[in-house]
Amino acid sequence: MSETPKLKLGLPKGSLQESTVEIFKRAGIRVYASERSYFPTSDDDELEIMLVRSQEMARYVADGVFDAGLTGLDWILESGAKVHEICELLYAKSGFRPVRWVLAVPTDSPIKSVKDLQGKRIATELVGVTQRYLEKHGVKADVEFSWGATEAKAGFLVDAIVELTETGSSLRANKLRIVDELLVSSTRFIANPVSWKEAWKREKMENLAMLLKGALAAEGMVGLKMNVEQKNLDALMKLLPALKRPTLSSLSEPGWSALEVIIEEKTVKRLIPQLKRAGAEGIIEYPLNKVIP
Repeated sequence: MSETPKLKLGLPKGSLQESTVEIFKRAGIRVYASERSYFPTSDDDELEIMLVRSQEMARYVADGVFDAGLTGLDWILESGAKVHEICELLYAKSGFRPVRWVLAVPTDSPIKSVKDLQGKRIATELVGVTQRYLEKHGVKADVEFSWGATEAKAGFLVDAIVELTETGSSLRANKLRIVDELLVSSTRFIANPVSWKEAWKREKMENLAMLLKGALAAEGMVGLKMNVEQKNLDALMKLLPALKRPTLSSLSEPGWSALEVIIEEKTVKRLIPQLKRAGAEGIIEYPLNKVIP
């Protein structure tokens, strides 16, 4: 019996781990990771998974340690690794939107623009990107790597910081003001260029990308089914926002149709009473795991 082929897949350890495992679950792949192990198992025996920090992922994928991996665009640019980007996956630690790397200073700092950083000291985890940003603006400053607690250093140990933010709330809580935005980043599914050229591995990665994107597309969406009499159909259709036109099928009872539509979950509480008043019957709401365009 031939051995099952394997795709070596790197998943992010740390802040993205929980949300990544949840998205894989909605995509139909259950990943089982214990707190102490870096080698999760899954119900897909074609995957060989290891957890690695996002900061290191692109380098390991480029070197062929992994065939594919998930990491942020920020760490791909920081590492300079040569990888193939399969797709963007728009999710982060606490939401489904891109994150930003921003230049921030204390609210009472005299620094108003990047030009004011000349000769100053900046702390950040994203050293390479920050240095290239300064070079682009013709500014010479001392950029030092920050091992953590970066926000606390601004105004005490350094003049400015370049830090990751999703909402800006943590910066505001630490009395910091955003001066400029260096980079907008999101999660990327990346491949080793050699692995991408291998037919089986490429098909496996493309399948994973389709399922993961479908899981993200289903976020915040639900399906509605209902029956409607033909005379009420036009009025009811006008109430329905949808990705595309609703699906209609005839019922065995003459003059009646079954209607199915995908809508945003937040609209349901308003929409269902309107549909009922417009003549819909047997309304069923159901959750979605994936939406594949």
